[in-house]
Amino acid sequence: MSVSQNNELLGKTKEELRELCVSLGEPAYRGEQIYRALYAERKFDLEQVTNLPAALRERLSHGAGIRLPEVKKRFQSVDGAIRYLFELGPNEKDKTRAASVEAVFMPSEGRQTICASTQAGCAVNCQFCLTAQLGLIRNLSPGEILAQILIALEENKDTLVPHTNIVFMGQGEPLLNYDAVLTACRILQDPNGVGIPAKRVTISTSGIVPGIERLATESERPKLAISLNASNDAQRDALMPINRKYPLAALLGACRKYPLRSWEFLMFEYVMLGGINDTLADAKRVVKLLAGLKCKVNLIPWNPGDLPYRESSEEAIAEFQELLIDRGIVTFVRRSRGRDVMAACGQLALLNDTPIEKSSSNLITL
Repeated sequence: MSVSQNNELLGKTKEELRELCVSLGEPAYRGEQIYRALYAERKFDLEQVTNLPAALRERLSHGAGIRLPEVKKRFQSVDGAIRYLFELGPNEKDKTRAASVEAVFMPSEGRQTICASTQAGCAVNCQFCLTAQLGLIRNLSPGEILAQILIALEENKDTLVPHTNIVFMGQGEPLLNYDAVLTACRILQDPNGVGIPAKRVTISTSGIVPGIERLATESERPKLAISLNASNDAQRDALMPINRKYPLAALLGACRKYPLRSWEFLMFEYVMLGGINDTLADAKRVVKLLAGLKCKVNLIPWNPGDLPYRESSEEAIAEFQELLIDRGIVTFVRRSRGRDVMAACGQLALLNDTPIEKSSSNLITL
């Protein structure tokens, strides 16, 4: 039996690769060898997978393939972060079009963190985020999600330290591309795959309640972070239009039902916008919203972009943090990496010497 055309190997699960090999008349364990080569050994050329018979490598090369996105450009920050601009080809399987996405590699003492995208562009339309200017271009496949991480790991293999954190906080809303993201997460978390423990993989959501409820039922899942960014519904409606569909009561209701593991906290992210959501009155309302939740809060100073907002003062951030801590909420100030190369939180907008064209037809309007 021949290999069907456009049969992309990257992104396939162990079971799918086993089934592919059986369909070719090969032992199922050949699929496991391909799985290990792709994800544990990061071999992206079938000729490098030398434990496969030469005849099988030849057959696979005529239909299946390991197609990586092109690294169109790398932007090196003064703080060591690298913003990758990837060019993705069209996905022939579901007829999606070519697109560009970004990922960020952030080395630090004792660990490296990779911020990966799950969609090209984003439909959620958060008003303070440059990615929203793109609208939604398309969902990414599991292979396209994993490729961002695998390429960053392979390119920086000589300087890797033992711990790798993966955060799905790049372009896109992960819970609006649920199946592809969870497939990628299972491969990441598999000790025989990429081998990154669940404790080190985080999905960040703007508050897609059905996705949170679905994630709660998964036996194997990453950690969950929620972009809060406001202290009441009126404020959040203006900043995050998704709140009109899933208001705070529904969002926090889903959070209160979310089954946390013994080591786990819910993480709430709060972008600090000067004069908008950074007062002590806001902090007091946040305390009430999060009452009774086992959670931590990351305060994120807004990262500049061509949008009508400004950064909170250091004094306002410190006072906000102090109030939350005094009320028993573990709170950190998270300084984004790569601001000088537009690699920081909320800055991923494909900037590459070309202007942003807003695709408003693909934005969620509620």
